Amino acid sequence: MRTSRIKIHGEDAVYHCISRTVNGERLFDEDAKEMFRRQMWQIADYCGVSILTYAVMENHFHVLVRVPKKVPISDEEHLRRYRLLYPEPTRFQTASLAVVEAQLKAGGPDAETWRKQQLALMNDVSAFMKLLKQRFTIWFNKTHNRFGTLWAERFKSVLVQPAGRAVRVIAAYIDLNPVRAGLVDDPKDYRFCGYSEAVAGRKIAQEGLIHVIGEDDARTWRGAQEYYRLMIIGSGAKPRTGKAAVSENLFEETVQAEGKLPLTTALRCRIRYFTNGGILGGRAFVAKHFALLRQKTGLRRRRAPRALPPVCDWGGAGDGSSVSGSSDTDEIMVLRTPRRRTLTSG
Repeated sequence: MRTSRIKIHGEDAVYHCISRTVNGERLFDEDAKEMFRRQMWQIADYCGVSILTYAVMENHFHVLVRVPKKVPISDEEHLRRYRLLYPEPTRFQTASLAVVEAQLKAGGPDAETWRKQQLALMNDVSAFMKLLKQRFTIWFNKTHNRFGTLWAERFKSVLVQPAGRAVRVIAAYIDLNPVRAGLVDDPKDYRFCGYSEAVAGRKIAQEGLIHVIGEDDARTWRGAQEYYRLMIIGSGAKPRTGKAAVSENLFEETVQAEGKLPLTTALRCRIRYFTNGGILGGRAFVAKHFALLRQKTGLRRRRAPRALPPVCDWGGAGDGSSVSGSSDTDEIMVLRTPRRRTLTSG
């Protein structure tokens, strides 16, 4: 009995996915993080999904992934993706690939069966995460002389509105993980996150963050990185420690902000809505996809989207994250995953 995972079919979707190691053990050193990073990009290419940003930590990882709707692909593309999983194939795998190529050229039921099997692994967040975790586990257990499960549980996922403030907030939350953990002062200095890769010049990582910011605000990496850096770093100073009283300046700022925290401060705190499965986006987006979930599961209990707690201005004017001319004025709503248990695959 498992909680039904919220997934979209027939249109593009964005998910924030998280998985943790068994017992929360800090197993991943830099070599392991590097291998995970490489496998993540490789498997994303194979599955036909896009990594918008990510963060690999010592005992868990976050990935913000865009999953396009399923479409037929050519045999040439099928074979290209298949080769990605075997960059240095064994003799058996080379022979198998040759057989597959011959079957595809000849056509017939065997070729169609192979196509369907491969297409089932494409454009699906569950297939992507399963393949990523399986292949990394095989590598990790082999290189560390261990066996058994590596992950504590099935991955968590949050459905995120593909454009607008919600996806921007989630992306910043992910890239700030190493800052919150005290590993770096600036996320650009943490090698194993999407923002760092983008700053380092990797085009595919830059494309992910350009998508996050949206073409209305940034069509190029230069524009996107300026916006994004302002968002995740902000204009505020680091929290002051060892002080017994609130300064007059901070008091005045709090009054002026009507009690709201700067977005960059709020993102340094753990916001459970970002990680505990659900739907995040504008009111209409959340309501639409919860209605589809109720239709799929037969859920009778009525729920309504709720605005995120007013601890900060989630992307509005005054937090350093909005851009002049932005039409994204809808507040960010959240709907927690229903507690009803239901049998489901993926």
